[in-house]
Amino acid sequence: MFEALNVTAETEFLERTTLKTETLDTRGLRTPDPILKIAVKSVKMKLGGMLEVWGDCPTFEKDVRTWCEGTGRRLLSIESEGPKTKIARIQF
Repeated sequence: MFEALNVTAETEFLERTTLKTETLDTRGLRTPDPILKIAVKSVKMKLGGMLEVWGDCPTFEKDVRTWCEGTGRRLLSIESEGPKTKIARIQF
């Protein structure tokens, strides 16, 4: 017969396997600060998780692309949100 998981084990399993989108707002920061914030946040990201980063630095898109290429992270998209703000979605 199958043995039921205890509540603690089940909770720990769900925390490890449930992927949610994390959001990071770097608007108002300039190079290299947005990338430094992404790098710090990346340490806490779960494999397969997604980080949505908001930025308005003039070099934000280029910097995010370069960081993803250099770290092997997958850049899912970069979209414009208004005249200056971009939203980058990175998968870990």
